[in-house]
Amino acid sequence: MFAKPLKKFNKTLCSVIVTSCCLLTGAITSMSVQAEEIGFAEKEELKFGFIKLTDMAPIAIAYEKGYFEDEGLYVTIEAQANWKVLLDGVIDGRLDGAHMLAGQPIAATIGYGTKAEIVTPFSMDLNGNAITVSNTIWEQMKPNIPKMADGRPVHPIKADALKPVVQSYIDQGKPFKMGMVFPVSTHNYELRYWLAAGGIHPGFYAPHKGDTSGTIDAQALLSVTPPPQMPATMEAGTIYGYCVGEPWNQQAVFKGIGVPVVTDYEIWKDNPEKVFGLSKSFTEKYPNTTLRLTRALIRAAKWLDDNNNANRPEAVKILSQSNYVGADYNVIANSMTGTFEYEKGDKRAVPDFNVFFRHNATYPYYSDAIWYLTQMRRWGQISDSKPDSWYKDIAKKVYRPDIYIAAAKSLIADKLISASEFPDFETETGFRKPQTHFIDDLVYDGTQPNAYINKFKIGLKADDKI
Repeated sequence: MFAKPLKKFNKTLCSVIVTSCCLLTGAITSMSVQAEEIGFAEKEELKFGFIKLTDMAPIAIAYEKGYFEDEGLYVTIEAQANWKVLLDGVIDGRLDGAHMLAGQPIAATIGYGTKAEIVTPFSMDLNGNAITVSNTIWEQMKPNIPKMADGRPVHPIKADALKPVVQSYIDQGKPFKMGMVFPVSTHNYELRYWLAAGGIHPGFYAPHKGDTSGTIDAQALLSVTPPPQMPATMEAGTIYGYCVGEPWNQQAVFKGIGVPVVTDYEIWKDNPEKVFGLSKSFTEKYPNTTLRLTRALIRAAKWLDDNNNANRPEAVKILSQSNYVGADYNVIANSMTGTFEYEKGDKRAVPDFNVFFRHNATYPYYSDAIWYLTQMRRWGQISDSKPDSWYKDIAKKVYRPDIYIAAAKSLIADKLISASEFPDFETETGFRKPQTHFIDDLVYDGTQPNAYINKFKIGLKADDKI
């Protein structure tokens, strides 16, 4: 846990506040809140939680660069043991907000696991994950992977190359075990997506029957492992591969114990990853504080992507500190500075492996939330058929572009970020255009969730039930 002394407001911010005698009251429901309407933070001392992953960077940068202080926020940041402890901390008020898996606020809202009203006004990043397999599995996969002229594997590597390996384990009566970080994590859904696209069934959940193992009909058995423990768990042979965020894939390369075979950028180009989660009651009780912390996070995200990632080396140095991610500088830099290393020595340019601001990364799109809901339904975490309207209603309960827009407009008014760097708020619907860059070439349209669910060869259809 660590904190900084509070600085005085800068003159520009003070003048905005002084000229505004009208504080926001109640829940923020209007998208037209202007900068001059933002009053002092109702709660100045805040504690935020995070997990030791590079995509917590906006919180670290907002802290280190004084963006929280500019908003009059006295912030303490605390690493959490795992995702459940982190979520529980936000629910019980021990934490005021946190770096969260995008699926966590959604799952809490629909009552999968812990029931609670958690919202997000800020999407923390795009991409940032990969799937790694052990050296032994990699050697068994390699004969099934096409090669380039220089002998290196052709990417993206599909799970088709893993399917005969998994089948050989099944034929020998051995379970094929892989790790992911949490049942409602992006990592779980990305690993399942990749496996299923290659014809490998990752198993169903059946919470209505009391089965939350996710292994019904599974050919590959997926289990939860905390991110920092992934490499050691694979090295011990407990799992044969895993899906996790950085730096824990590159750590396997540096330790010589495994090979990342595919990034989530290759599974779903520019996919949403983490969010900043708050209890709904916090946003209603402290609307100005909510706007101000969102302002700080937006500024931090922009700093991370400014000038074609020019600030990333400095960011890596910050993240390598033990109070943040605590991994070696070179391990974090391997992906954060625009490259990614697969086999040892096979380093390739992936400039968008980590995206924090460009491509409207920080905007909380309803369609992003709906994608997670479609995967929850596909794998049985949502037991019953739901109409398209239900998916949209849940997304609008959890994702709060109204708060984001108010914060963004105030940054524009303060001339801290130009309007051209945000979506066009006058025409933005909260739904991305149909997305085409998936490893199985399926098209995702967030306005038609049931039609999307019905496209998959492996997984429940919209009207199925386990």
